[in-house]
Formats: sequence, C-alpha cells, structure tokens
Amino acid sequence: MAKWGHYHGQIRQQAAKQGTHLPLPNPNTSPFNQTTKSSLPSKLNHNSISLSSMGTPSSLCTSQALMSRPSRPAIFCTSGSVSFTGFSLKTRAFFRKKHTLRFVKASVAVEQQAQEAKLALVRIGTRGSPLALAQAHETQDKLMASHAELAEDGAIQIVIIKTTGDKILSQPLADIGGKGLFTKEIDEALINGDIDIAVHSMKDVPTYLPEMTILPCNLPREDVRDAFISMSATSLADLPAGSIVGTASLRRKSQILHRFPSLSVEENFRGNVQTRLRKLNEGVVKATLLALAGLKRLNMMENVTSILPIDEMLPAVAQGAIGIACRDNDDKMANYLASLNHEETRLAVACERAFLETLDGSCRTPIAGYARRDENGDCIFKGLVASPDGTRVLKTSRKGPYAFDDMIAMGKDAGKELLSQAGPGFFDR
Repeated sequence: MAKWGHYHGQIRQQAAKQGTHLPLPNPNTSPFNQTTKSSLPSKLNHNSISLSSMGTPSSLCTSQALMSRPSRPAIFCTSGSVSFTGFSLKTRAFFRKKHTLRFVKASVAVEQQAQEAKLALVRIGTRGSPLALAQAHETQDKLMASHAELAEDGAIQIVIIKTTGDKILSQPLADIGGKGLFTKEIDEALINGDIDIAVHSMKDVPTYLPEMTILPCNLPREDVRDAFISMSATSLADLPAGSIVGTASLRRKSQILHRFPSLSVEENFRGNVQTRLRKLNEGVVKATLLALAGLKRLNMMENVTSILPIDEMLPAVAQGAIGIACRDNDDKMANYLASLNHEETRLAVACERAFLETLDGSCRTPIAGYARRDENGDCIFKGLVASPDGTRVLKTSRKGPYAFDDMIAMGKDAGKELLSQAGPGFFDR
C-alpha cells in the first residue's frame, strides 16, 4: 500500500505542474488495492514491481476508471513491470468536473500500453493459478537461458487468462462437460494474436488442437505419481470406513472406490492446490490426492503424507507434462520452442494421448494411461478404464520400440482393446 501512495504522489506532482489537483488516495478503494495486488503472480517480487505505465495522470485515470470487464486477457506481466490492457472505459469521468483531465488522454495511454506490450519478443499465455504461473515462469526461464535476446528486460511477458474451468467452481468438472475447460480461452488468445505461445498442463489439453495452432514442445516431465495427503491417516488403507476423500478427478475416484469401497468420495473438491489444502485443513474431507508434479513445482512437498505407487493409482494421461503451443504459421516461435522440447516426454505423451483419443475420453470418463522408457530403451505402456463407481476396472499394457509411429500404434491398439471389452453403457454406471 505504501507503494501505491508513492506512485499516487508522483502522479499528483505531475498533475500539479499542469494546474490539476488530484484527490488524495483512499487505501480502501485504490485500484492497486482492489485490482493489481490480488492479480499479481505469486512468483513476482512485489517490492521490485515498477508500474511505469502509471507515471502520468492519464494512465492513473485509466487504472481507476476500470470501467467494464476486459473483452480480452487483462494482465501482461514481465519480471519487473505490470501493465493493464483490454479494458473499455465508461463514458462518465472519474475525476470531479473542476479537473481538466479527460479520457482522451486515458485512451492514448491505453494505446501506448498496448504498443509497449507488442515490443515484447514473446508473450506467454497462461492461467492465473500459482501452479500455472510456476509453469509459465519455468518456460520463461528456459527461453531466457537458451536465447540471449530473450534474456533482455521486457523481452518476455506473461499474460494471465481466465478460462471456463477457472470461472465455474461450483460444479464438478464432469457436470460442466465439454472439452478444453482450461484451454479454450488461451487458445483463442493465441489464434487472435494476443499472445505468441501458450503454456498448458498437458493433461488439460484436448486430444484435438484448434485450427491454426500446433503443440511442438513438451518440457521434461515431472514425477507422474499422485500424492496422498491427510491430517489423520498415513495412506488410503489407513482411513476408517466412511471417511471422505476429496478429489475432482473421476480417474482417482474410480480407482479409490475400486480398492476401498468403504470410503466415500467428494467429487466437487475443486480449486487450486492451496484451496484444496485449506479445505483439507478445515476438515471438509479426511484426505485428498494431488499430482506430485504440481507439489514439486510449487515447492510444497512438505504437505505430502505418502506417495501412491503407479500400480495402485495409474496417473492421468500426460500427467506431469507441460505443453507449449504456438500458431502454425509462426516459424520464429516454433524455432524457440524446438530448442526447449524434450523428445522423450513428447513421445510418451503422444502415446498416451493416442490411447485417450481412441477412447474419446473427457472429464466424464475415468481413464488413465502412462508410457515410459524401460531399462532396455523400449516403451512400456499401461492403460486403464473404469466405471465411475469403481465397480469395474479394465486394464491393458503394451511393449514396443520407443519411436513415434510405434508408440502411436500402441496407444491406439490399447484403446481399441479396452473399448471392445467395456461395451456399451460401461461409463454410465
């Protein structure tokens, strides 16, 4: 809040030189308190943020007028600056009539900010959760380390985009339905040219990609296993009968109930990692399962009670993998991403997604799949489908060369086998 006062003081001094007097800031209603602070990525150093775009009275007017919802993604962040674009101004002025400032200047400021945003060599689109931002910053760090021109200040910007899955938190994912719940709006920003690359958790990416986009890059995969977290038990087997386990994943739910039918599952246990841990601490549920990869990327491993073996909890397709997309006609971005791609991860993810595509899986279907390279260099694939209530679980496995065409064929073949075994109505239980 002291920083907001500092910026407002500078703006007041500049306005005074022009014969304009601005009202003193109200800490309870200042735009920095209401909008900026709550929107900042947790990984940014708040003490080093320079709101350079707010250095004039007109741009203060832009910030305080906020105005109406942004029609496009609202926040562009770099390591040291934050600017706001995409807002449309209301017609009535914010300042009192005696003031000489007008929104013509504010409109100019918005255009100037948009021009500044375009100066970035790479604009990274991402969701705004702490985990999504950690993944975006990991991408940023790797780009900066691989390309000298991207290590310059302001060369890379991070654009936070709110997706459908972020907006609707009152319903289980399976009830919302549809595909691309956490990617659609980011893909649209990519196609529209608002961002240059899009960073996704691969398990959120539908098996089809939108037209005009490609996904040529996967970063090295993190640990694919699930973590068991509880305040009162050491494992799922240690939970008393009737205990409630919180998870929004039908994959986890079906595998839990298959092995421990005496337990109950709270399906609408949604929110980011921090939210779910808070609910657990408040006693909403007795335990929860979270992806170990996310906890590692957030440096929150101290919360883990135990780690579930893959044989007991097969992971989601592409769990632990980060995917980066760009436009199909953007050779410059494709070249940047080629330098970051981890081919072993890309092939494993492709195998798993071929399995998922064959099953036409979505958030409504409990499906798990995992491909890995064994000690001999071959691909080992394991796949699973289950009824939502866990009463039936079907498994299969494949082994073959660790090569793209062979792994795609393995994934498809495994999917066809389980689809045949499941029969009609399998996923309706």
